[in-house]
Formats: sequence, C-alpha cells, structure tokens
Amino acid sequence: MSDASVIDTRWIARTIELATENVANGGGPFGAVIVRDGALVAEGQNRVTASLDPTAHAEVVAIRAACQAEGDFSLAGTTLYTSCEPCPLCLSAALWARVDRVVFAADRHDAARGGFDDREFYELFSRDRSTWHVAIDSVRPDDASAPFDAWLAHDHRTDY
Repeated sequence: MSDASVIDTRWIARTIELATENVANGGGPFGAVIVRDGALVAEGQNRVTASLDPTAHAEVVAIRAACQAEGDFSLAGTTLYTSCEPCPLCLSAALWARVDRVVFAADRHDAARGGFDDREFYELFSRDRSTWHVAIDSVRPDDASAPFDAWLAHDHRTDY
C-alpha cells in the first residue's frame, strides 16, 4: 500500500468513527475532516437535527470550523475526507472553499439505502427549472445589479 493510501485510509477511518459516534449521540450518520499537509485542521459531524439547521452537514460543519481555524475562507491546499460521498450541497461548499481534493468512503447508493436519497438533487440541476418542485422566479428591478456595481467600485474588497 502506498504512503498516500495509508494516509487516506487513516483519515477515512476517522470520518467513519465520527459518523458512528454521531449516530450514537442522536445525529446523522456522517463525519468529515479537513487535513492540510497530513495534519488535522478541523472535524465535523452532521448537526442537522441537533442544531435545526438543514445546512449543517458534516462536510459543511468541518469546512466552517477549518476556515475559522485557518483564519481564511479559502481552504486551498487541503483535503476533505468524508464518511460518505458529498451531496450537492457539500460538494458545492467544498468547491467554494477551494479544497484541493475530496475523498469519501460510502457512496450515494449507501446513503440512499440508509434513507438519505440525494438522487433527486443530483438530477435536479440537469432538468429544466419549469419541472422543479420548487418555483424559481426572477424579479429584476432597474437596480438589480446595484450590489455588484458597488462591489466592483469598492477599492478594498476581498476578491474570492
């Protein structure tokens, strides 16, 4: 087994441990860690029901904690390890955080078997919005782009 495989196996084991502990504590079966240069930056467990926050997936919790620990909104140079294939929300968060790599254990089919079926979300974005179960409408007043004009005119903005 290569050194990289040994490292991946170690961190994946930790995510599975976090996920299993979370189930025992009444939470969802998901755990995640953020690692930089072989060192733990942050951990996360699914906190959706505990915090009444539908965005508190383990990966998002870990990303939030890692950004606080690093003092930066960019996690470039890190790896996100997670006990299950990231759902579209978590994958988007990882992309916005600019993690370099995502490694997961269980896949979306394992999640579906456990009652966490994200298939509709994966498929939703490829369909025409008129077929979605939630209405997506646009109201565009004359000043709709004003926040972006202000952003572009701001000399001290932090680009991301």
